[in-house]
Amino acid sequence: MTGAAAGGAAGPLAGLRLIEMVGLGPAPFAAMMLSDAGAEVIRIHPLDARSEIPLMNTEFDVLARGRPSIAVDLKRPEGVALLLDLAERADGMLEGFRPGVMERLGLGPEVCLRRNPRLVYGRMTGWGQDGPLAQAAGHDLTYVALSGVLGAIGPADRPPAVPLNLIGDFGGGGMLLAFGMLAALLHARTTGAGQVVDAAMTEGAALLAAMIWGFRAGGAWSDERQANLLDGGAWFYGTYECADGRFLAVAPIEGKFARTFLDRLGEEAEGLRQGPQADWPAQRERLATVLRRRPRDEWVALFEDTDACVAPVLSFVETPGHPHHAARGSFLTLAGVTQPAPAPRFSATPAAVPSPPSRPGAETAAILERWGVDGAPAAEAGAIRLRP
Repeated sequence: MTGAAAGGAAGPLAGLRLIEMVGLGPAPFAAMMLSDAGAEVIRIHPLDARSEIPLMNTEFDVLARGRPSIAVDLKRPEGVALLLDLAERADGMLEGFRPGVMERLGLGPEVCLRRNPRLVYGRMTGWGQDGPLAQAAGHDLTYVALSGVLGAIGPADRPPAVPLNLIGDFGGGGMLLAFGMLAALLHARTTGAGQVVDAAMTEGAALLAAMIWGFRAGGAWSDERQANLLDGGAWFYGTYECADGRFLAVAPIEGKFARTFLDRLGEEAEGLRQGPQADWPAQRERLATVLRRRPRDEWVALFEDTDACVAPVLSFVETPGHPHHAARGSFLTLAGVTQPAPAPRFSATPAAVPSPPSRPGAETAAILERWGVDGAPAAEAGAIRLRP
């Protein structure tokens, strides 16, 4: 892989150089993961960066951490030429626009790969680069809806639950693109041949449900919500409200864990057993009645130091201070913003603490110098500003 890590970056991907075309959600998340692991990722902003998305391009834009920024006017040929010079020196490039946008800018994969045959060109969309919906607008919720996953989430007597934007944007999108980039970069490293990575959130969300598709094929999964082992149908895999209005997660699926849970519950466990599915609704209501009798943290204390598979449902306020997270340093604070620390962890090549988000265009001159690109023609044409 080409290049040297910026500023002595640490992590298993140190030395890898990537270009990120700044966009929304999933592509920045993929770039954040790669940067957290040590890659030098430079962000390409519009010359006059604006956003309708709250807090984007501010100190609160956690997905932008750890990456310096260049601001370029890609409507000018000098700006396009500058970006192609950067692509020639990069290992990979990521973009998250609708199909055809990069081609119209003169920066599609065919052009970039002609300049750099080893380049891995990652593309993040909701529907994929082709197909009847390729040009349609959408968001995480619509992509997950079409994947089949959304219809399986939530209580039986209410509409499907909205699972934040975690399944499409970040699990089925950003993580899928990061994995695809690494697979293609490994291939390029061994063969010298780059390629295009087409990551579609609908397909990624469907992939996350691979085990459920297997259950369904084997007759172990019903299309009815809250009627299955892992969707809140069973009393031994669900969430319950406690006396103080807070919630408890209960998940002793295996028999030995369920016995531990029932033993610790004592006399209040009367009537609960891992019996036939037909008994689940009544047993779930029985346990709900029991757990509403005490505050959440009393239940947590009762099951502490057991294999009962019980945990408090924590708020964002509570989570960073939990003793387990505190002991492992699972969260960090950058410029006053608390956020998850880089993950996973590497024993031989630990990641460095990421830097806070950069202002759009703040490092244009420094990056061009480090990458050996002459920015004078673009600066003279007004396509970049060497001083922000």
